[in-house]
Amino acid sequence: MASSVINILMIITILASTLHAQLTCTTQKFTNNTRYDHCSDLPQLGSYLHWSLDTVKNTVSIAFIAPPATPDGWVSWAINPTGDGMEGSQSLIGYKASNGSIIVNTYNISSYDSIVKGKLEFDVTDMSGEYSDGVMRIFATVGLLENGQTTVNQVWQVGAGVSQSGFPARHEFKEGNLESKGRLDLLSGEISGGGNGNSKTRKRNIHGILNSVSWGILFPMGIMIARYLRTWTSADPAWFYLHGFLQVSAYTTGVAGWATGLKLGSESKGVTYTGHRNIGIALFCLATLQVCGVFLRPKNGHKLRFYWNIYHHGTGYAVIVLGILNVFKGLEILSPATKWKQAYTIVICSLGLIALVLEAFTWFLFFKRKRSKTTKPHGSGAAP
Repeated sequence: MASSVINILMIITILASTLHAQLTCTTQKFTNNTRYDHCSDLPQLGSYLHWSLDTVKNTVSIAFIAPPATPDGWVSWAINPTGDGMEGSQSLIGYKASNGSIIVNTYNISSYDSIVKGKLEFDVTDMSGEYSDGVMRIFATVGLLENGQTTVNQVWQVGAGVSQSGFPARHEFKEGNLESKGRLDLLSGEISGGGNGNSKTRKRNIHGILNSVSWGILFPMGIMIARYLRTWTSADPAWFYLHGFLQVSAYTTGVAGWATGLKLGSESKGVTYTGHRNIGIALFCLATLQVCGVFLRPKNGHKLRFYWNIYHHGTGYAVIVLGILNVFKGLEILSPATKWKQAYTIVICSLGLIALVLEAFTWFLFFKRKRSKTTKPHGSGAAP
């Protein structure tokens, strides 16, 4: 059991560090091995832009990466020659065809109610797209309107649906959608505008990693230690200290993640995830109750110890269920690449399988010891 805990902790560390690294443009690679001179983590909608400026041809080659609002949704990157918003933008929009391939078309967006599919004010060539792991990528080479032009007003967006004739449905009007615009310096790579999304994206990623590790992995592991490791009398009192270490680590990490979530909420007026928030508050309250309850634990044999055990075990299992549920809710909100949700699913299913095997073994030992009337399980000899 101890070696399994160490192995799982190593896997968690690797996954967390890899996830943090993957959430930057510098580690992204393309199937055609194309390399771009510059890249930027765009400050909204979990999007990224890679580009190379050809000053001789006066063109810029781009790769825009974003998760569509739904698997059948669309993503868009645009240049606005006349303003800094969507109206007047010359757009590249990618969406999934019925056969699963990605179609990239050009659209002239003169207003929210006027989207004209067709030629833009500048030349666009080499358009293509691809979709994998919940992320869409669109590629193109764009001709700049002015010789020597090195700055553009960019607009990017994601939406949830496309009509059969290839026209995108309206996107949402949340903060991220409204702030997905800014000025791009093609030479230096500097971006202005876009709100404070870069900071928010980092906080969202940190919030997600902290809470996935704490509520979604460390707390279940700590409870498994208390439930199964004490089956071996030789593990007493080591199991108790290991259990305490994991739970204190989980609580400390979880409180840090919870505080990050509160900070994000205060900075995102009008953006609410009611279910995720309420479960997070409940988790914090239950876990704090557990920590406080440790200092009120009656001694073995005390008449109140039986009731304390019911409270302690019940609260602990509630934290497991709510914690795992909220991790999946958070993954839906954060929308990382599909493989990260799959990775967490594999980790939690592995813990569940280990728990199932150990549960069967624990009951086997209990009945064996009961029949032989030898050493009883840790505690009063009641069922495990």
